[in-house]
Amino acid sequence: MGYGGKVWAQQRARELRAQAWTLAEIAAELGVSKSSVSLWVRDVEFVPKPRNRGHRSMKPHPLHLAKLAEIERCRQEGIERIGRLTEREFLVLGLALYAGEGAKTGTEVRFANSDPELIYVFLRWLRRFFDIDESKLRLSLYLHQHLDLEAANEFWSELTAIPVSHFYKPYRAVADPSIRRTKHEYGCPAVRYGSAAVLRSVMGMVAAVTSPSALPG
Repeated sequence: MGYGGKVWAQQRARELRAQAWTLAEIAAELGVSKSSVSLWVRDVEFVPKPRNRGHRSMKPHPLHLAKLAEIERCRQEGIERIGRLTEREFLVLGLALYAGEGAKTGTEVRFANSDPELIYVFLRWLRRFFDIDESKLRLSLYLHQHLDLEAANEFWSELTAIPVSHFYKPYRAVADPSIRRTKHEYGCPAVRYGSAAVLRSVMGMVAAVTSPSALPG
């Protein structure tokens, strides 16, 4: 079904996740891949189902439920306040993302981030505002050794519409528990497009939107 998917499927996935369905259960119910479900519901908070350990399960704490309600309220307010971006707003959004996470030198456009939504938005932006040769799009992946490379490749290929055959050899890092305990299940990808001309164009516009003269008075 792809990242875009059908609106109803994405919304239904979010509803089921809020009811504490597992990713596998949602995928089976909707007939979609687990990687798609993971992307659609990644920001949905929920109260995990209690495991059956032979004793009475505890009810969710009222403060936790209040937190979930507040998060959902803010999400809805954000959607209503922002609405649909104009072409100009979308252009500036992509430039802001690249200013923060993109490569500034070299001969290729390169954007790295572990957040699937930001990778998706960046590629939508790149394909919309520049004449892109799809055969030149590449992806390199940073993934800890104990994580599933095949699943990660499938996830990022589905999200980006870049075939796995266009992926560079991944960097398999050895996790250091003294630094961090949490790991990104699908790693951190870098989308790469070899074009010095496109990079110069991007950086020219980044300079324009970050200039003091571009700011509101």
